Amino acid sequence: MDAEKNLEKLVERQRAYFAEGKTLSVDMRLQALERLEKALREGEEELCRALKADLGKSRIESYMCEVGLTLSELGYVRRHLRSWSRNKRVRTPLAQFHARSFTVQEPYGVVLVMSPWNYPVLLTLEPLIGALAAGNCCVVKPSAYSPETSAVMAKLLRNIFPEEYVAVVEGGRQENQGLLAQKFDYIFFTGGVNVGKMVMEKASAHLTPVTLELGGKSPCIIDETANLKLAARRVAFGKYLNCGQTCVAPDYVLIDRKVKERFLEYLKKEIAQMYGESPLENPDYGKIINRKHFDRLLGLIDEKKLIFGGSRNEETLQIAPAVLDGVVPEDAVMQEEIFGPLLPVITVDSMNEALAFVNSRPKPLAFYIFTQDKETERMFLRRASFGGGCVNDTIIHLATSEMGFGGVGNSGMGSYHGKKSFDTFSHEKSIVKKYNWIDLPMRYQPYTKKKEKMIRTFLK
Repeated sequence: MDAEKNLEKLVERQRAYFAEGKTLSVDMRLQALERLEKALREGEEELCRALKADLGKSRIESYMCEVGLTLSELGYVRRHLRSWSRNKRVRTPLAQFHARSFTVQEPYGVVLVMSPWNYPVLLTLEPLIGALAAGNCCVVKPSAYSPETSAVMAKLLRNIFPEEYVAVVEGGRQENQGLLAQKFDYIFFTGGVNVGKMVMEKASAHLTPVTLELGGKSPCIIDETANLKLAARRVAFGKYLNCGQTCVAPDYVLIDRKVKERFLEYLKKEIAQMYGESPLENPDYGKIINRKHFDRLLGLIDEKKLIFGGSRNEETLQIAPAVLDGVVPEDAVMQEEIFGPLLPVITVDSMNEALAFVNSRPKPLAFYIFTQDKETERMFLRRASFGGGCVNDTIIHLATSEMGFGGVGNSGMGSYHGKKSFDTFSHEKSIVKKYNWIDLPMRYQPYTKKKEKMIRTFLK
């Protein structure tokens, strides 16, 4: 009870600080982002060590997928923030003559960012960047499953921001429940579908708007026209990055029967080339986050369908990149998001069959199609529903600040990155400023035929 009271007081302090109006200053927001960038550069070594401890990430992967992407987002937002924050003039209907119409961006107030363990730097700081750029105060809740990185992140943020502006709450389920019991002005959550449903349910008690970045089983389609060798390399990269613990990793492959065997041979060679003949001895190959997920993943492996890889080390919580063939929709590996280094391969006889399969399942966060046929590409992009994706590649659609990233249906709602982050954490007010030198009488009673004619003329 005391813990919940402390959280309540924390939110009250942030609300009082926001009410002072200091965060409305664009200069202050830019200074906050500058401090964050400086701290991130200075803390890179410590963050990389923490990511190695939690997830076994190599230094290069930690920079490429976490620190570097965050710095890129910071630079982009800082360059564009002034223009995003300005009032935007819009056209005024003739019926409102004489007036000026414009929109004003305002911060929501006190927001909550709940981040996951798989990319604990990137998926904590990118939404925080958007929240600060929009002028909010923010409570950050990193995951307890990545304790080393969470601790470093907490120290980093506490060193540069007062708690009434940016606060970090560490801990597990109890702290999550305590935070969700508070009244926030916006909640941004990244994680699994089940917890996402709970977040939305709790938010509904206060009518708090939410962004939910969830996941799902993201399909990868390979047709007979695809460049199979390049597809194998790019699928291997996207699937086994961070040991498959990526929300937009290709979850399973749907491949044309005519090219399946050739693709599988290329895939085996690419995995061996990237990770070595003994991936578990590769110092740059990571590990599963904890024993619970390690055991869960082992339970998804059907040894009769395992055609490559899959060796494991219980002490280091490592599972080598694995490929399963002859998979059918009823298999255990197709019943949940895998979130690990297991790639099921399902054979199809046509692209129409692949499309029907994808559309019969919940809408995924990501979608990948490997083809050189424009009609096939067009068919999937128009008729399959998904959050975002790539043609002839995997993963990279989220590595840009120029496009929003988010899910649809079961894979989430709302988006962020770049301008989308600023928009997500801002409320857009629509304003009409009416001038006094003329006042058209047509809207006022008593109504007459003449007034009706004028109204019909203006509202054509």
